Amino acid sequence: MTYPRTRGLPTTRRTGQAPRAGTGSGFLFVMATLSCVIALAGTYYFFVRTTTGQYIDESALVEAATLNGPAERASTQFLDWLPVISVVIAAVVVLFVTIMRRRWKAAGIALVACVAANLATQLLKDWFPDRPFRGVQTIELNSLPSGHTTLAASAAAAVFLVVSPRWRPLAGFLGGTFAVAAGVSTLVNQWHRPADVVAAFLVVGAVMLPAGWLVLRTGNRWNVQDGRGDHWASSRLWALLSAMAGIASAAVAVYSLIRIAPGFGQENSTTNYFWAGVSLIVIAGYLATVAATWLFGVSARRRHAL
Repeated sequence: MTYPRTRGLPTTRRTGQAPRAGTGSGFLFVMATLSCVIALAGTYYFFVRTTTGQYIDESALVEAATLNGPAERASTQFLDWLPVISVVIAAVVVLFVTIMRRRWKAAGIALVACVAANLATQLLKDWFPDRPFRGVQTIELNSLPSGHTTLAASAAAAVFLVVSPRWRPLAGFLGGTFAVAAGVSTLVNQWHRPADVVAAFLVVGAVMLPAGWLVLRTGNRWNVQDGRGDHWASSRLWALLSAMAGIASAAVAVYSLIRIAPGFGQENSTTNYFWAGVSLIVIAGYLATVAATWLFGVSARRRHAL
C-alpha cells in the first residue's frame, strides 16, 4: 500500500497529510522558558544578594587577575573581535539559509529574538539594583548579565533556529562552544564575574525558546525530522561531546570546591575559585546546548510522527 505525499514532505501513516509544526511541544517550551526565568532570578539572588554568593563570585574575578600571560592576551583579542565575529557569523548563516532555502519567517523571528535578547540584557543591567554591601569588597555597580556573552549566545541561537533539524546538533555544539568561549574570556579578562555569564545564558534561553517554538510553527515544509539519522551533522556525537565537557567541568568544580573548603585543603586559594567559576560557565553553557538540542529534536520527531 502506498501513501500520498505532499510536495516532497514526509507523510503520516494514518492520515497521509504533511506533519503539523509544533504540535504537542508547546508545554515543553513553556516549561523550559519558565525554568530559565526562575534560574535567572535564583542566580541574581544568590550571587548578588547573599554574602556567600558575592564572595564566591568576587573571588573568582579577583583570582582571574593572577592569570597574566598568553591566555589573557588571547581573551582580550577575542573579546575585541567578538561583536564583529558574532554579527558576521549570524548574518552570513542566516542570510544564506534565508536566500537559498527561502526561510523568511524563520529568519525574521530569529533576528528579532536576537535583538530582543540583547536589549533585555541591557535593560536588566539598568533595572537590577546595584550590588548591596554584604561585607565583601566588590564594585557596587551591577554587571549582571554579561552583554558580550549575550551577544555571542544569541547569535549562535539565531543560527540554531534557522538551520534544518539534521544540522541542529552540530550547530548547537559549535554555537555552545562559541558562547562558552566568550563567557570564559570575559572572566579571564576580568570584565565579568561567573554569575554574569550564567545570567546571560539564561536571558538568551528565556527569549530564544519562545522564538524557537514560533519557528517550529512556521516551518511545516522543512522543520521536521526526515529520518536521516546517519547524516554526520545530526550525529549524537555532538551532544555527547557537550555532555562530556559538562561532566569534566563538574569534576573540576568539585575538586576546586573541596580544596577551598575549610579542613579539606587549601583555604586561602589562589586559583581554585577561578577554576570553579570557569567550570560553572562551561556547565551552564553546555547544559543549555544539550537541553536545546534534545528539545528541538523531540519536537521535530514528534511532528514527523503525527
